[in-house]
Amino acid sequence: MKKISLILFIFILSFGAKAQDLGDILLAADDASQLTENYMRPAMKGLMYSMNGGWYSTAKTHKKLGFDITIEANASFVPTADELFEFIEGNYTYSTLPNGEQFLPTVMSKDDNGTTVDVRIPYEGNTFKVASFEMPGGIGSDIPGNFVPGPMVQFGLGLPFHTDIKLRYVPRIAFDDDLDAGLIGLGLQHDLMQYFGPLDKLPLNVSILAGFTTMDVTYAINDNNASDEITVTNGEAAFKMNTWTVQAIGSLDFPIITLYAGMGYNNGSSTMKIKGDYDFTYDVQDSNGNTVSTVNESISNPINLNFDANGFRTTFGARLNLGFFKIFGDYTFQGYNTLTAGISFSFR
Repeated sequence: MKKISLILFIFILSFGAKAQDLGDILLAADDASQLTENYMRPAMKGLMYSMNGGWYSTAKTHKKLGFDITIEANASFVPTADELFEFIEGNYTYSTLPNGEQFLPTVMSKDDNGTTVDVRIPYEGNTFKVASFEMPGGIGSDIPGNFVPGPMVQFGLGLPFHTDIKLRYVPRIAFDDDLDAGLIGLGLQHDLMQYFGPLDKLPLNVSILAGFTTMDVTYAINDNNASDEITVTNGEAAFKMNTWTVQAIGSLDFPIITLYAGMGYNNGSSTMKIKGDYDFTYDVQDSNGNTVSTVNESISNPINLNFDANGFRTTFGARLNLGFFKIFGDYTFQGYNTLTAGISFSFR
């Protein structure tokens, strides 16, 4: 199970490493929230789409006390358009791009180069607080296919009334005291063919499913450069994601192969908070651009953002049945199209 966890956390470590640079964005004052939101949005959306994948590989439910153990991986592909965001200068109060760029990398961009941002904030009299920082580049070049992964282990158990309960889990793991993350989910799948009399003898199965998944991640923001304009105390980036899905599922279950499809709706919401105490040092310049002094300022818990990813989904998949051992894969059309593959050990 730890190997499954590591697939997810290697990705989180990559994007968590970028969290070290998020503290620099705080120099942009009131612009920091919008810059951070634009930069992080595709990763947050991709995680929510991945978390809603892989709940089933058949519409058929277990017999009472039948069970399965499933190991799976979901990969939500980030559209090329979401690898960049447009920097519209009129949307920012204090920030400008000195090199004339129009589009900046998001965290899922294949461009890992930083982009210089200048900050100029009116101060006392006819002076300005000024600073520069680098918006971080992306991690897309580190991930073949530029996808957001969602691996997990899932347990299913047959209950009375032709209903399965499903528990999905990625155990909480900490890395070097900087990263801490975990995932848990609960689902119910109920067979509808039982209500159609003789039709339940056909290889056709129809069911409905509802599933909920939650994940939280915390990543330390350390003060790695004592000589820059920012001092960090107890810095932390905290991510919390909740997703749910409701789907109608149909499958043709033959001895060797199962063909399945599903249609439904996803809902996902997440928060991102940058916590801790941050001390900044700005140069103070006069209207002619001459540095006349410096000024120190402090801020606590500066960022609190919300993201969502909602919409309809359609899934098509197939499963190879080798006795109790199953191999399956499917593809879901949704906001970020998602590929799911896995193996399952299923009994009764």
